[in-house]
Amino acid sequence: MKKDLRGYARLSILAAVITIVLKTIAWRLTGSTGLLSDALESLVNLAAALMALWALTVAFQPADEDHAFGHGKAEYFSSGVEGALIFLAAIGIISAAVPRLFNPVPLEQVGLGLALSLGASLVNLGVSLVLFRAGKSNNSITLEADAHHLMSDVWTSVGVIGGIALTAVTGWHILDPVVAILVAINILFSGFSLIRRSAAGLMDTVIPASELATIESVLRSYESRGAKYHALRSRQAGARRFVSVHILVPGDWTVVEGHGLLENLEQEIMAALPGTFIVTHLEPIGDPAAENDLELDRN
Repeated sequence: MKKDLRGYARLSILAAVITIVLKTIAWRLTGSTGLLSDALESLVNLAAALMALWALTVAFQPADEDHAFGHGKAEYFSSGVEGALIFLAAIGIISAAVPRLFNPVPLEQVGLGLALSLGASLVNLGVSLVLFRAGKSNNSITLEADAHHLMSDVWTSVGVIGGIALTAVTGWHILDPVVAILVAINILFSGFSLIRRSAAGLMDTVIPASELATIESVLRSYESRGAKYHALRSRQAGARRFVSVHILVPGDWTVVEGHGLLENLEQEIMAALPGTFIVTHLEPIGDPAAENDLELDRN
């Protein structure tokens, strides 16, 4: 049974609202371009968290007549949008910072502004770690994407806080926009990574090599019982894995013997990798027809 992960998305929404309020106050107090860019990124975080809630709501729906394999791929749309939003946040940060390179402005009430920004960063850090853990344990790219998004916000805030503190100490007001631009360039890489992973999921990329090795280990354990395998295929759709494989057994086996072996094999794979949907196809060893259907398109 699939786990309802929407509570994590709601936690992310709450964190985004809190950080927007804190960072906006910090920006208004200091007049810092860096803190303005930080606040803008938190607005993007809120939009991304709302998108994640939608994706998890769709993905949680059971399979139906129009979606026989479930709705798991909705998560890839969400993570792709989040990657695009990170790009937009970076562009917004750079757009706000570039004019300040040519017209630096002194900062005000730096201490209080930095304290508020630090508090917002700690909120994001805590929620990001929770989402990372939940995303990994539940194979949810949506939660992982949201965690990456929040972590990029944390690094943004760290850079901004450091830049503002250095500006206050040295009096070099140009450092404020310079740090903002450097942070924006850094988070672009996070956005690119999310978009690439989303595209891979939508293109039915195979499951991770470690998981594929687990399946192959189970399949090989049946060779001592006279069974072989070929045409192993896999793909990932959100938290679900889909696997198909042809199992070859001696031609003199009965249907009952072959079916019993397949049932045991499938149960072992599903126990080793929960959330795996597996389809097996039984074939007799030595049958020429069995060697002509190894490719996706049968000969």
